[in-house]
Amino acid sequence: MRDASPPSGLSGGDPGDAPGIAPGRTVGRRGPGPRHLASNGAPGPPDRAGGATARARARTEAEVAARSNGRHGESAAADAGKPGERHAHRSLRRTVLEWVAVIGGGIVIALVVEAFLVQAFWIPSASMVPTLEDGDRVLVNKLAYRVHDVHRGDVVVFERPPNTSNGEDAEIKDLIKRVVGLEGDTVETRDGRLYVNRELIDEPYLEPGTRTDMSEPVTVPDDHVFVMGDNRTDSADSRVFGPIDEDTIVGRAFVKVLPLTDLEWL
Repeated sequence: MRDASPPSGLSGGDPGDAPGIAPGRTVGRRGPGPRHLASNGAPGPPDRAGGATARARARTEAEVAARSNGRHGESAAADAGKPGERHAHRSLRRTVLEWVAVIGGGIVIALVVEAFLVQAFWIPSASMVPTLEDGDRVLVNKLAYRVHDVHRGDVVVFERPPNTSNGEDAEIKDLIKRVVGLEGDTVETRDGRLYVNRELIDEPYLEPGTRTDMSEPVTVPDDHVFVMGDNRTDSADSRVFGPIDEDTIVGRAFVKVLPLTDLEWL
């Protein structure tokens, strides 16, 4: 009688006991997928080459980001400092321009004032003592006789008459005297006293006892004035060079400014 149990390793036995292939199953080939993946789809060991590449890429990106952040920080710091520097430069430039404008404006104003309004003159001799001493400084209103006529008693600065010039460069160009006669007036002296149109003139600006002497009466021509120094015994004036043309008058001296202790109106 034959043994009915199947031979070892053949189908029909217990699959768990047989070392062979279970019935109904086929043997499949390994697919071309990644070798690190298990047959059930779970991730296997990482690819060493790919991981190194990824890490290098990450480090490169981090370094680029760090450098970019550093540049941005430096740029921000530089930009933070620039407005202050620009403001300082603008302030300095504005200050310089303001001072230039102030000084330039002052010079222009001084030139305009001196040319058309007021000019300072110094007294070069003793011919106006006691009113003005040698070396005193006076201010002269150059606009005065553009708005009104010359008055008797005014102290005026005028150009030296041509007939008294010696032609030297160091010669004083302007003289200062007092007006004692206007156009049409007849000026004369009697007993050491001044008369104009036969009337005695009160002259409180003279030193007491001062004598005024003329050789003969003089009638003042049109547009001229007769001038004398207050120091009548030591003054070369219209008694020497005659009446002066009003056009040669520079202006009226109206105040003595130096020395300060003798500041007074004229």
